[in-house]
Amino acid sequence: MELQRRKFLHLAAGAAALATVSHAAWAQAYPTRPVTIVVGTAGGGGADLLARIIAERLGELLGQPFVIENVGNAVAAAKRVASAPPDGYIVDFGFTSTHALHPSLYKKPFYDAANDFTPVALVAEQSMLLVTRSDFPASDLTEFAAYAKANPQKIQYGSGTGIGSGNHLTCELLNRALGINVTLVPYRNQGQLNQDMMAGRVDYQCALPASLIPLIQAGRIKGIATLGKERNPTLPSLPSAHEQGLTGFDVKLWYAFFMPKGAPEPIVRRLSEATSDAMNTPTVQERVQALAATLVTPDRRSPEYLQRLVLSDIEKWAAPIKAAGISLD
Repeated sequence: MELQRRKFLHLAAGAAALATVSHAAWAQAYPTRPVTIVVGTAGGGGADLLARIIAERLGELLGQPFVIENVGNAVAAAKRVASAPPDGYIVDFGFTSTHALHPSLYKKPFYDAANDFTPVALVAEQSMLLVTRSDFPASDLTEFAAYAKANPQKIQYGSGTGIGSGNHLTCELLNRALGINVTLVPYRNQGQLNQDMMAGRVDYQCALPASLIPLIQAGRIKGIATLGKERNPTLPSLPSAHEQGLTGFDVKLWYAFFMPKGAPEPIVRRLSEATSDAMNTPTVQERVQALAATLVTPDRRSPEYLQRLVLSDIEKWAAPIKAAGISLD
C-alpha cells in the first residue's frame, strides 16, 4: 500500500512539473498569431497614436503583428475586451476614463473596472494643462483663482470631450481645490472648444497638452499652470499648480494595457516585459515625447503597480464626481 502511495505521489509530482514546463514553454512561444489591441478612440487621436507607437515596436520584438482596432466609444472598447476570451490575443489600451472614472460615472457600470481585467503594464501619462483665453485678466494661478472667485457669473469653462470626461473632471477637481464655482460648457470635440477659446467665447479649460501647446506658443491662448506636480518638458517655463501654491495637486491621465480577467500569468508577464522593452527603445521615447506624453519609469510598469493605481484612482475620482452630481445613466 505504501509503495503504491509513493508511486502515485511521484507520478503526480512529475505531471505537475510537466504542466509547469509546458505552461512556461507555451508562454515563451507567445504570440503565435496576431494580437489585437482595442483602442477606445477614433484613429488619429493622442491615445490612438500612442498605442500605435508601442504596438509597432511590440511586433518587432515578439515577431507577430499587434493590430490596432479603433472603437469610437471608450466604454464599448473596454467592455469588448472584458468579455473576450482570456487567451492573450486581445488587449485593451485603457486609460483613466475607462478604468478610474467609469465606476463612479454610472449607477450600473458596464463592467467592473477593478476585477474584470488583468493588468499588464502602465505605459504613459500626460499632465493636464489649465489654459485661458489670451486676454483673460490673470497670468498665474493665484490671480486666476482670485478673478474666478470674484466673477463666478461672468466666466465659464469648457470641456472638449463632453460631460464626465477626464477634461471635465480635472477642472471640477481644480475648481473644488480653489473654491470656485463656474458654469461648464460641454463641447463635442476639442477642436471646436479651442476655436471658441481663441475667439474669446470660453474663458478656460483643463485639457491634455497635445492640441494646446502650439496655441500657447503662438499666443492664441494663455497657459496658467501644468496640473501635474512636474512641469511639462515642452513648456519648461510654465509652473505647475503645485509650485504655485496648490500643494499636492497632481492630475495625470494615464494609458495602460489590460487583458481580460483570467489571462494566463506567464503570458501577462511576457507581454508586460516586452512592453517595458519597447518603452526603453530610443525611437519610441522620441516619438512619445513628440505627443507631449511621458513614458512611466521602470519601477511603475508592473501588473501589480497598475492594479494598485486603478484601485487608488477609482477612489481619488469618486469624490469630485459625487460632489458634482455627475451621472451618465
